[in-house]
Amino acid sequence: MQFRKNSCIIYEIGKEAAMPNAICSKKELSLCSYYFCVDDIIDANELRELKMIVHHISSNRFQHCLNVSYYSYIVCRKFGLNARSAARAGLLHDLFYYDRKEYNSTKIKGQPSHSNMHSKIALRNAERLTDLSALEKDIIRKHMWPMTTKLPSYKESYVVTMIDKYCAILEFCIPKLMKAISIVKK
Repeated sequence: MQFRKNSCIIYEIGKEAAMPNAICSKKELSLCSYYFCVDDIIDANELRELKMIVHHISSNRFQHCLNVSYYSYIVCRKFGLNARSAARAGLLHDLFYYDRKEYNSTKIKGQPSHSNMHSKIALRNAERLTDLSALEKDIIRKHMWPMTTKLPSYKESYVVTMIDKYCAILEFCIPKLMKAISIVKK
């Protein structure tokens, strides 16, 4: 068996892992309590399509959503918040399919920025995929705060917002750090 490492995800060559790990985590997510919060939506075609879209340079949008979902679940569980809703909304928070760079480069005056627009589109797409609670809707719609005009209404919304930024930093920096370490070791 040969294995390939890509953006902190390990794949068996010839077949993709059933479920990738969250960035910087070695846990098999399908075997832990997190999975039961998202098992009805995680394999949806709408989410699988995100695997084909580059996100934060060295990741794909599905992996980013998985990272945000898992770490939001962990933090909310630790603080006694609604971890299930945070996990579900975290997985759906970037459920859009356009190229953000292309959108921003062709945007006309008065058109909303990507930062504000994609959360509306993600919410609409998520509502088509599954029933959402008011909490989950708030998380998805306001995850780009302070770029959104209204403050998040729930503590879980703030958690997902902060975890989203944390994961974006990890996804951008970890591959660069791994590359620098491999150069130093040579």
